[in-house]
Amino acid sequence: MKRKIILILFSFFFSLLSLKSNSQCAMCRAVLESEETKTTAEGINDGIVYLMAIPYLLVGGIIFYIYKKYRTLKK
Repeated sequence: MKRKIILILFSFFFSLLSLKSNSQCAMCRAVLESEETKTTAEGINDGIVYLMAIPYLLVGGIIFYIYKKYRTLKK
């Protein structure tokens, strides 16, 4: 049962990595919309997703570490 919950949580965290973000600050959006090619805008969006994913991975790693420590103390 616990393994299923952990698997679901990891699946959720990793599914967040594949989400596409279409939001920027107002200034970035104005500059990027004035550009003819959208390659820079796609790069900015990918950077936002990358920056968003790192805290989720860190928190997930800390939760996993605490879970492992708690499990070894319980035995």
